[in-house]
Amino acid sequence: MAKLYFNYSTMNAGKSAVLLQASHNYRENDMNTYLLTAQIDTRAGEGRIASRIGISEAADTFTPTEDLSAKIKQRLELGAVAAIFVDEAQFLTPDQVWQLARVVDDLKVPVLCYGLRVDFQGNLFPGSATLLALADEMREVRTICHCGKKATMVIRQDDSGRAITKGDQVQIGGNESYVSLCRRHWREAVGDP
Repeated sequence: MAKLYFNYSTMNAGKSAVLLQASHNYRENDMNTYLLTAQIDTRAGEGRIASRIGISEAADTFTPTEDLSAKIKQRLELGAVAAIFVDEAQFLTPDQVWQLARVVDDLKVPVLCYGLRVDFQGNLFPGSATLLALADEMREVRTICHCGKKATMVIRQDDSGRAITKGDQVQIGGNESYVSLCRRHWREAVGDP
């Protein structure tokens, strides 16, 4: 039975590596997969899903204005797909999450989304909020804070390592910009007594 999955975490938890490994497992069993990633994230090059451990793969991209159910239907016209994998799912719009839910319900294809749950200010991304509401199954990809506790938050830092508390919700970056922390250390970093 097809389901909508949301695999979420903070930065640097290995979400993309898990996605690429799962897709590889399907293909190893002669089942095609369809990979999508946000066009806005070009850290590994446009249309690439990459992990910090060195694995990567080409993917189709999506923008906030695209109808993903139409895009997926076009892909399915080229041949069967056993599963659809969406990286950087926090950049989905709420409408696009509903489109993915319709793909699952109407086309009977599983959709596995991987993304951040919250931004550097501790707020849900709109796509993540909608996935939390609609997903049939949710899985946390865990990572740890420097203290050893589970990291659930992320700070955005300036060039000198100080936490930035204001700014646009979306700023593409990696280890040079973001640090995953437990809630207590996130509160300390952002000045919440």
